[in-house]
Amino acid sequence: VQLVESGGGLVQPGGSLTLSCVGSGFTWADYALGWYHQAPGKGREGVAAIDSSGSTTYADSVKGRFTISQDIAKNTVYLQMNTLQPGDAGVYYCAAVRRATIASLTDFFAFFWIDNWGQGTQVTVSS
Repeated sequence: VQLVESGGGLVQPGGSLTLSCVGSGFTWADYALGWYHQAPGKGREGVAAIDSSGSTTYADSVKGRFTISQDIAKNTVYLQMNTLQPGDAGVYYCAAVRRATIASLTDFFAFFWIDNWGQGTQVTVSS
């Protein structure tokens, strides 16, 4: 499994940014993919997840602001981030887990289930 993120950068508070993650080396239908956020000096926390059926789940902190989507033909998952706040800054990691491993999609946010990670992409929110 290989996950390659892109799209990070510098954005002003209130701005928007879209992250992309291209996956390879696995059968898309068998996996759930999503994003984790690691703020400076803190641990990784789940942000959003999606499975091949299109079901999604979000952390409470990003509901209404972030949208996860996928383009299966391109083996790509996206994270559209709107109304960005300073607390959203940090490294965003693409993550993947076999869908059969987790009982529900919300289990994606339990860190110990994730066994595939991208290298991360930096998001800076500053004026």
